[in-house]
Amino acid sequence: MTVIDPDTQAPWVASVDEDDDDDMPLSTRLSIADGLTLGNAICGFMAVYFTTTGVLVPHLMGSTDGGMTRHSAATAVLLMLMASVFDLFDGLVARKLRSSAMGAELDNLSDLISFGLAPAYFVVVWGLISDDAYGKVSAVAAVVVLLAVVLRLARFSCTTVREGIFQGMPSPFGAMTVISVVLLELPFIPTVLAIVGVAWLMVSRVEYPKPRGRLATITLAWIVLSMGCLVCWAFAVPGGDVLLQTGAALQICAAAVIPLFATTRRVNTIRNNRREARTAQLP
Repeated sequence: MTVIDPDTQAPWVASVDEDDDDDMPLSTRLSIADGLTLGNAICGFMAVYFTTTGVLVPHLMGSTDGGMTRHSAATAVLLMLMASVFDLFDGLVARKLRSSAMGAELDNLSDLISFGLAPAYFVVVWGLISDDAYGKVSAVAAVVVLLAVVLRLARFSCTTVREGIFQGMPSPFGAMTVISVVLLELPFIPTVLAIVGVAWLMVSRVEYPKPRGRLATITLAWIVLSMGCLVCWAFAVPGGDVLLQTGAALQICAAAVIPLFATTRRVNTIRNNRREARTAQLP
């Protein structure tokens, strides 16, 4: 055993401070909000897992009739809805409690998994099980969705907008709208066009309100209601198909109406500002 005299210790030997753990930088400590964000990422990954093992693999092995396995498809969508719940609450918790320096980066990476990769993969699998001829087209639509989320998250990180709004459709809302388009079971071409339209809205400059206060409560209630519709559909409850179709249609309608409402409000605001400016210039 080699013994080193502390009085003659070489200068290159790093000294050990017993308080190093206490001096750990805040950027390496996870907060409660970060834990919720990681829950978001886990839900997104598990959604991909259930889409693969419960929908794609049985189709490739010929053990289904070619349609989506209800339980697995519903589970995957439920997990994406759970991811949106985690995403909703991690922001609320971060504003109330301490948030680590990694919070923003963790949030973007988790959103990319849950609201970029998971819905894009869902679209790919939908195209494969619908018809082999549609597989490549659905893959292109999925890539468009994934790139839209990537661009949106990158732009969100490096731009500043007015307080209380998002520029472009929020990725959780966009992901749920893409899934709703698929579950609505429209003809293939209109479905692909609608998916691409949602992707465009995510990278557009249309303003969307942030879910805070009453709007956050409404958003949470809508997510819970959507989960209920999915459960009814998965277990073939009487009227479950109608509930799912109705919920999906309402989600798509909201995605279409909110941009129109936001654009109209912005145009009216600009007109009012111009009118006030002209009035102020009058003698």
